Formats: sequence, structure tokens, C-alpha cells
Amino acid sequence: MQSSGGQMAGAIVQEWISVSGGSERVVSAMAESLGDVDIYTLWNDDPDRFRNYHVYESMLRRRPFRGHKALSIPLQLGLWRRLRPRRAYDWMLVSSHLFAHHARFIGEYRDIAKYVYAHTPARYIWEPSLDARGSKILPRVASSVLRPLDRMRAQEDHALAANSEFVRQRIQSTWHRDAVVIPPPVDVERISEVRDWTTMLSAGESRTYASLPDEFILGASRFIPYKRLDLVIKTAAVADIPAVIAGDGPELEHLTAMARSAQVPVQIVRAPSDALLYALYQAAKVFVFPPVEDFGIMPIEALAAGCPVVTGPVGGASESLASVGLSGVAASLEPQDLAQQIDIASRGPRWMNSKAAQRFSKGKFVDALRTWMSIRH
Repeated sequence: MQSSGGQMAGAIVQEWISVSGGSERVVSAMAESLGDVDIYTLWNDDPDRFRNYHVYESMLRRRPFRGHKALSIPLQLGLWRRLRPRRAYDWMLVSSHLFAHHARFIGEYRDIAKYVYAHTPARYIWEPSLDARGSKILPRVASSVLRPLDRMRAQEDHALAANSEFVRQRIQSTWHRDAVVIPPPVDVERISEVRDWTTMLSAGESRTYASLPDEFILGASRFIPYKRLDLVIKTAAVADIPAVIAGDGPELEHLTAMARSAQVPVQIVRAPSDALLYALYQAAKVFVFPPVEDFGIMPIEALAAGCPVVTGPVGGASESLASVGLSGVAASLEPQDLAQQIDIASRGPRWMNSKAAQRFSKGKFVDALRTWMSIRH
């Protein structure tokens, strides 16, 4: 059951592979650190990311199924149960935030050890208040069937890991299983080793950067409702500090309208590159991050750049701040409470934020992953 040369061979399973996304970064770190692996996924929209690996896609790679995540769920459930192994494997490692943890090979490798790294149990069936898809009629009806099935499949796993204590507690209440907590890898070394990210900007990005106010609070994420960038603008108004909102998405028009009518200057920076985003972190007075996230990678990126962070009281981001002894957790999501934390979070030296962020490095993740799976270097 070992690959040629005696090295342990494994299969990594990922829901789907997008051009950008936190779970894709986790899978990259898994693949790079675990040696002889193949990757199984429903579809792959970023073939360059894993070009050095065998990536096996399902029938959902074809149109009209490709990319239709919710509509293809009935097919997903069946496909995950009938994965065809392309060679001999010693273990399966699943990166799951929907139903990938249902994955099972057919044939002689049906019962190999399965390790599940859970970003979350499917939020739209278990926590519909945190996922708008769960509030629609069809998902609400389907949840009554999917919940017991999802819980039953979770009992098959050899071991479970959660990306935060927040998710671990959700796993306990939904799947009735316990999990170890392994924070996901964040590019903290890359971010913190560049003293001045403005030196990495293009000419156009430099002009954008030069147009920013001398002092501002930063909000950044995809422009979608649950990220609550509207609260960043409202918090800026309460604190009487200009705001910069970075990202892109379907909420662009709404956020632009809010920016025009805000009581303080608000500048929208659309689709910043990594270099520009990191330069914004370095320049901002504070990074305000209101959403309830399972972990929250962007606040850790901000810390790595030295930027203080303010979060709401619930979720993985507030947990991360508390775990490294930093202030910045607001009592509520009211703009007044968020604004109150701006000066508190900004009191310490910025180098302390960067140092605290090193707890979430790729090296820390890999060490914890190998220990959990009992895989030696």
C-alpha cells in the first residue's frame, strides 16, 4: 500500500478549486508538506495552482454543472461516495466546508484512514443565520434530510481537525464529534519580511496609494453582505476618521453609494493586488473586521503587516486576537463599540502585532498537521 520507494502515498480531497480562496491555500500547504499526494476535487478552476500534482476532477467539471454549487448538491453527495482511486493510497486527507467529508473510495481502499480538516460543517444547513442560502425555502426543506445524513457521514472519519475553537464547538453541536484545533496557514512570513510594501507597487498602484488620506481605518474583503463592510463605514463616521474599503464584488454599487453619503471621506480601492493590500495594512491606523468568520485570514495578514485589528465579539477572528493576547475585540457590532476599540487596539507598538501573527505561520500549520496525522518528516 506504499508508493514506489516506500514513501507513504495519500489522497487530498477538496470541494472545488477556485482561483482565490482560503481553503485552496490550506490544500496548497497540505500538498507541499505531505510528499507523495494526488488531489481529488469536483472541479478545478485554477489548473496552474496544482500543476505539479495529479488533479482528478469529477463529472461536475462539465457544463452545465460546473460552478453551480448549490444546484449540484444532490450529485455531489453521490459522487463523493464513489471516488475511484487512481492508485494505492495509505490515507485520505479531506479539506471540507460543505460535503467533501462524505468522500469515500470504492473498492479495496474504501476503509483507509480518513482525516478531515473542517473549515466548518456546511453553514447553510447547520447555521442558516450565518449563510443567506440557508434561509431560502428549498434549502430549509432539504436541511431536514441533509442534517442527519451529514452527521452520520462525520462518524466515519478517523480523526477530525477544526480551523478554530469556534468551529470545533460547532462540530461538537452538529456532528456530535470532537476535533483538535489546527489554525490554517497564513502568509505571515512573506508579509512581515517586507518593511515597506509601497516599494513593490506598480506605477498605477502607487498613484492610488498616493491619493489615500494620511490617516484612515481599513476594511477589506469580498464585497458581499455578510462581510459587513457597511459597518466599517459607519464605524469610521463615529470615530471621525476617513475610511478605505478594499475589495470587489456584488455589493460594490451599494458600498459606493454609502461612501458618497458618509459623514467622513471614504475611498473605494477595487480588487487590490496582494502588494497593494499589504501596503494598505501597513498604512492603516487599524483594520476593522466585523463579520462572523470561522477563522478569518485577513485579520492575521493585517497583524503580520503590523496593523492593529478590531473585530466583533463572535467568531474565529476575535478568538485569534485573544489567543495571542491582543486587544481589539469589541463588545458588540454596534459602530460605537467598534469605534471605541480603535484607540485601545492602537496603543501598543506595531511590531508586537507582527510578532503575534507568527503563531499562524505555514510552518506551525505543517508541524501541527503532521503531528495530528502521525506522519514523520
